[in-house]
Amino acid sequence: MTVIIGLTGSIASGKSTVAKMIQSYNLPIVDADQVARQVVEPGSPTLLKIAEVFGQDVISEDGTMDRAKVGNLIFHDESKRQQLNAIIHPAIREEMIRQRDEFISYGEKNVFMDIPLLFESKLEHFVERIIVVSVREDVQLERLMERNGLTEEEAKARIATQIPVKDKEALADIVIYNNGSLEDTALQLQNVLYEWNVLK
Repeated sequence: MTVIIGLTGSIASGKSTVAKMIQSYNLPIVDADQVARQVVEPGSPTLLKIAEVFGQDVISEDGTMDRAKVGNLIFHDESKRQQLNAIIHPAIREEMIRQRDEFISYGEKNVFMDIPLLFESKLEHFVERIIVVSVREDVQLERLMERNGLTEEEAKARIATQIPVKDKEALADIVIYNNGSLEDTALQLQNVLYEWNVLK
């Protein structure tokens, strides 16, 4: 029996750092962000569908999706954003399930699914256990401002678009607190992996 473990967090919580640590143990991980890029690769059915709905000029000369153009189209228009999501989200989910099932077919005992918006997208049913990477609000704000070059107001607006990290903690099977050093975070992860028999 394969155990499917969800990894999630909030913006600037350090979830990607923890995902890299999981990969360093050579554990299988399905990365939702990576899949989101894969499904709109040049010539993909998803990208062709987007061009059909939004016009050919959303495809750049090199065949890739012009993210800036698509972003501008949906930023001010909620119905267009929903249209885009209706095309992209099913494709992402399908590919994530395909990758997950491929790992299961290899006989992997545990498969991680790195899904940033696990709760926001209501994908809890995809996984059996959930790790939430959490961070104090002041640390989150500071990291986000520094990482993305945002003002405090802009950073707070981005954070506000997600479910508060405290609420995510309440829904987790285990929480990794990423307020301190990388060593501290790595140790917490290692403890979880041993506790859940992912590492022996």
